[in-house]
Amino acid sequence: MQTDPISDFLTSIRNAVAAKHQRVDVPASRLKSEIARILKEEGYISDFHVKKGESFDTLVIQLKYGRSRERIITDLKRVSKPGRRVYAGKDRLPRVLGGMGVAIMSTSNGLVTSRTAEEKGIGGEVVCFVW
Repeated sequence: MQTDPISDFLTSIRNAVAAKHQRVDVPASRLKSEIARILKEEGYISDFHVKKGESFDTLVIQLKYGRSRERIITDLKRVSKPGRRVYAGKDRLPRVLGGMGVAIMSTSNGLVTSRTAEEKGIGGEVVCFVW
């Protein structure tokens, strides 16, 4: 049985937002921390930090809501999965909801949004969509 830690991470955030929790704790990794960094830069979460543990580190994400507790993150979707990798060239970068959402991509320059990849003129693996 194969597992996908990134899908588990996105599902944890999706479930916490649906239940309107203030924060969500997930096992930490560098890739998850980079996704959280992009989510913070784009304004989808308020903050994140890595909490050191004895056996493993935990990534703590502070979720963000609107004035009357409306959800900032509507949905997260894993695009490239272990069974089917999805790549986008520099000429065919994905747009999420006509530019209202964010596509997170893994490129040779690290994890970036599709907007940043377009500015730099690079392509890569499409990790997930956030809107």
